[in-house]
Amino acid sequence: MKVIKDSVHDHIQVDGVARDLLDTPEVQRLRHISQLGTVSLVYPSANHTRFEHSLGVYHLACEALEHLAIEGRQAERVHAAALLHDVGHGPFSHNLESLTHRRTGRYHDDVHELLADGAVGEVLRDHGLEPDRVADLVAGEGRFGQVVSGELDVDRMDYLVRDAHHTGVPYGTIDHGRLVRELTFVDGELVLDEGNVQTAESLLVARALMNPTVYNHSVARISKAMLRRAAERLLNTPDTDVDAATLQRMDDHDLIVALRSCERTAALSRRLDHRDLYKRAVWAELDDVPDGIIESDHETIRDLECEIGERADVDPAGVILDVPSRPSMTESTTRVMVNGEIRQLGQQSPLVAALRTAQYSQWRLGVYSPPELRDRVGRAAVDVLGLDIDGALVSEVRDGLDTTLDQFVD
Repeated sequence: MKVIKDSVHDHIQVDGVARDLLDTPEVQRLRHISQLGTVSLVYPSANHTRFEHSLGVYHLACEALEHLAIEGRQAERVHAAALLHDVGHGPFSHNLESLTHRRTGRYHDDVHELLADGAVGEVLRDHGLEPDRVADLVAGEGRFGQVVSGELDVDRMDYLVRDAHHTGVPYGTIDHGRLVRELTFVDGELVLDEGNVQTAESLLVARALMNPTVYNHSVARISKAMLRRAAERLLNTPDTDVDAATLQRMDDHDLIVALRSCERTAALSRRLDHRDLYKRAVWAELDDVPDGIIESDHETIRDLECEIGERADVDPAGVILDVPSRPSMTESTTRVMVNGEIRQLGQQSPLVAALRTAQYSQWRLGVYSPPELRDRVGRAAVDVLGLDIDGALVSEVRDGLDTTLDQFVD
């Protein structure tokens, strides 16, 4: 057994298959992948890694299985899946996942091949565990996959508390101890036991508050978009030996070195290094954006960026169009027992509708450019995208928000 001191859960005991997996290269690589990517450009203390998060998920999975009275080989499978659930992440966590998925067809939880080979596969087989079955749990499949990846998973319980702790914001604080203790299986579904509607709501509220404050903070979104643009240029550079599959196996430091070393990406890399970020030329609400723009695929977005650049008479390389997906609230499908029946939280809680409305009001389309170009780019973007706002409003709102944000992040 190994005991590790953790900043969130205090002492974590690592035993069995998890102890042997801990020192594999695949798990140790997670020490060099930041949990929140570029969010540290907003919150300087947000430098925690996927490694410590994985330990936290393993710890909560152990507590959940003990409460559910799950033992033996099935428990070991879940222990392994909890510790390994993030080994498929590429550098800077989720930031580049859409880019690599377009080229490889794999998301970070598609780890069957990764778990079958190398040191991880050897450890799993030495403990009598089938790598494919552990990989299925990572993907949330089956009865016990819900513990690792689902609406009530221990992954969510750990990252909300951990991200709040390391950013210093109070919004992600949840009673994860109670959440774990109140888990139960009913007809094969993982649910919260009777009397826990408010417990389920706490997950929903925490995520709803963390989204605009941390995960989708405007500066974090701009830096993420710049990082994606730089990584895409790297992949499109003919004389580089980095393809999407290679990129997925890099850590943060590998990617930074590659971006600094490539002539086509050096300028963007330098901006990120120096926190010399693009600024918002447009920051548009959901109701002001035509549906066709919101549903645009990657190629259409790149075409629109070129058109904005041409209209503004600037190099299209200085235009980034950032279109988030439509707001969603998967936590609203969390299942709770109410009067002996399984009900979805969205059907039981009046908070869900209010939080969904807030989520829609917080959604923003962004167009980013170097500071000296943003007025020209902003006016051109409004015309090209058919936004239901005028250029004066774009500048006025943008400048007001910049002033407010500067009080917190500069």
